[in-house]
Amino acid sequence: MADKNNDKSTMETTEIENGFYISRYWNESLQNETYEKEVSKEFIQFHFCQKGEGVFLFNEGNYSFPVQGKNVIVLYNPIQALPINLDLHPDSSMVSLVISIKKFHGLFSENSDEIHFLNPENNSKKYYDTRSFSPAMSVVLSQILEPKIHDSMKSLYFKGKVYELLSLFFNKNEDTNIEQCPFLVDEENVRKIRKAKEIILAQMSEPPTLQELSSEIGLNIKKLKEGFKQIYGETVYGYLLDHKMNEARRMLNAKQHNINEISLRLGYSTSSHFISAFKKKFGTTPKKYLMSVSS
Repeated sequence: MADKNNDKSTMETTEIENGFYISRYWNESLQNETYEKEVSKEFIQFHFCQKGEGVFLFNEGNYSFPVQGKNVIVLYNPIQALPINLDLHPDSSMVSLVISIKKFHGLFSENSDEIHFLNPENNSKKYYDTRSFSPAMSVVLSQILEPKIHDSMKSLYFKGKVYELLSLFFNKNEDTNIEQCPFLVDEENVRKIRKAKEIILAQMSEPPTLQELSSEIGLNIKKLKEGFKQIYGETVYGYLLDHKMNEARRMLNAKQHNINEISLRLGYSTSSHFISAFKKKFGTTPKKYLMSVSS
């Protein structure tokens, strides 16, 4: 179900099963968006920031817990409820898992001694943790945020993906990334994909074609496209477009260049093409955006 929804920001929550649900957040607007949800003290929370940045606020905003892209925070307080109060920055996406400690204990009963907050010595203590997550987990999060499946199957699909995400999170075997992302077995391939990203960003005003990029990094087009999507969660040119639009917004905020100059710097043949891309991304024209930050 959609808890909050407008043209550019959304929060959707789906119940996986009793005592276990998933929330997905997107903010593609030009300002921070706030999402709130009550959570009782019997629940443990996992918040995965796939892209951008968010801040969780507690105690009426007196305490904050920031989380950036490719990082996760884990929150559990058996003494006090921790309602979700998320301030999500522009161009950000996040996935939250909220699961009752009873349900969670049932999932990991055989390994409870190895999980800090399930250990009998710690199960009455609060637990906060933050860490980066693996490329394998990033792939699963991309699939959760953009499911390519019929609506009637989404609940079952999310259930499978959520369990996959938790198993990756708690798996101590460092080779898990390799098993889940066969492409990442070859470190040389990963290096080539990262080089491809550097090339398109350095040449964003006149980016190479896929064929040219493929030749320059020494990787065939199929592996380039698949590998880029696995590592960065977007297509090559989708990633470049996001970067261009964020760069455009940065230049508008700096107020050192007019719209035509920004358009040329980003490689658009006409300012109308730039204006159209900016409006599609942010829901407003560069001129209106400039007026809003100048007022």
